[in-house]
Amino acid sequence: MNIQNIYQLYSISSGIEINSKKVKKGSIFVALKGKNFDGNQFAYEAILNGALLSIVDNKKYVFCKKIIYVYNTLYFLHELAIYHRYRFHHIPIIAITGSNGKTTTKELTTAILSKKYKKKVHCTKNNLNNHIGVPLTILSMPMDTKICVMEIGANHEKEIEKMCDIIRPDYGYISNFGKAHLEGFKNIEGIIRSKLELYDFLKKNKKIVFINGDDPIQLSNSTGMNRYIFSEKHKKKKSDINIKYLWEKNSLKSTLYIKNIKIVSPLIGNYNLYNIASAITIGTYFKVPLKKIKEAVEEYVPSNYRSQILKKNNIKIIIDCYNANPTSMIEALTFLNNIEGVKIVILGDMLELGLFSNDEHEKIISFIKKSNINIAFLIGNIFFNTKKTSYKIKKFINKNKFFECIKKYSIQKTDYILIKGSRKMALESIIDLI
Repeated sequence: MNIQNIYQLYSISSGIEINSKKVKKGSIFVALKGKNFDGNQFAYEAILNGALLSIVDNKKYVFCKKIIYVYNTLYFLHELAIYHRYRFHHIPIIAITGSNGKTTTKELTTAILSKKYKKKVHCTKNNLNNHIGVPLTILSMPMDTKICVMEIGANHEKEIEKMCDIIRPDYGYISNFGKAHLEGFKNIEGIIRSKLELYDFLKKNKKIVFINGDDPIQLSNSTGMNRYIFSEKHKKKKSDINIKYLWEKNSLKSTLYIKNIKIVSPLIGNYNLYNIASAITIGTYFKVPLKKIKEAVEEYVPSNYRSQILKKNNIKIIIDCYNANPTSMIEALTFLNNIEGVKIVILGDMLELGLFSNDEHEKIISFIKKSNINIAFLIGNIFFNTKKTSYKIKKFINKNKFFECIKKYSIQKTDYILIKGSRKMALESIIDLI
C-alpha cells in the first residue's frame, strides 16, 4: 500500500494517533519508537481500541490486514505530512523559531490573527514543535483552515531545514539567537546557523520573512530577502512598522506604542516586548485592524508556567519554569534585579548544555552574587556541584532536599519569588509549598 492509498484512508479517518491508549474510533495509529518504548508492541491493541489502521516498522507485529508494515514509521509520518501539505498548499503557513520566546510569539500571533480569521487559524498546540510534533500539527490541520502558525524547535543543525521541507512555510520569523541546546549545537555559531536554516528556505523559495530591525543578526542575514521589518531604532524609511517600547524597571506588565496607540500586555519582563512587537507586526501585515490587535494582546494571559504571576500571601510569584537556558535565565534574573523589594529566586538546573553546562551554571551564580536578589535556592545536581557560592545562595541536590528546607524557612516578608528551571526539573511542584 503506497502513500497515496494510505492518504485516502487518512482523509476519511478521525486523525493520526501515536499513543495507543488515546486512539479514537476510526483513527490511524503510527507506532513510533523511542529510547524507552517501542510503539510496534501496541499496534494490535490500537486496532482493538478502534483504530482504522496501525502502521508499524517491525514485521513481527503484523497480525492482521489492518496492520501495515513500512520501512520507518517516523519517515512515513513525515511523508504523510508532506503529502497533506501538498494537498493544502494554498493555506499560508507562518513558521516561528528561535532560542527563546517562540511559543509566546506563536500564541500571541494566533490570538491576533484569530480576531480576523476567527476559529480558522490552525496552530501548534502546546509545545509540539519537534520532528514528531511538526508533522502531527500539519496532519491535524482542518480543511477549512485559513492560515496556520507553526512553531519549530530544534536541538541540532539541519533539523529546521527538515521541518521546512515538511511544512513549506510562506512566512517566517526568528525570535532570537540564544544559548539553548548547546549540547547539540556545540556553540553559539551552531545555534545561529541552525536558526538561519529558516531564512535559507524562505530565500530559496522567494517567501517573506518578518525581521526585528533592532537585531543585527536578523538584519544582516536577511539582506536581499523579501522582508517586513519592525523597529524602534530605525527611521520609517528603513522599517515597515515603527514601535516604541516603554522600558519600565518596576512594572509587571509590558507596554508599547504603535501609531500612538498604547498597548499594555499582562506579560512580564522587558524581554517579552520583542515577542509582543513581532506578533503585532505579523497581525499588521495580514491587515488585522489595530483596535483588534490591541484587544488580542491585552486579553492574552500566559499559561503553562510561562511568565505567569500568582499572588499568594501578599507575595507575587513569577512562575517561568516551563523551560530555561542561559540566555532566558539571565533575562529573567535581570528583570527581577531591576524590581524594588525583597526578592527570592528558586532556580533549577539548565539541561542539554553539554560541555558548557558547568561554566554556564557558574555564570548564573556570579550574576546572583553581584545582584540585589536576597536569597537564591538552587536545585539540581549541576547547581549543587558548582564551586562558586555566597552567603545568600543555598544549594540542594534535588527537590526533596529543598522541600525539607523550605518548610523551616520563613518567606512571609518576601515581595517577589521567581521560579525558573528546565522542563524536566518540574519546579511547578513547589508552588504549593510557598
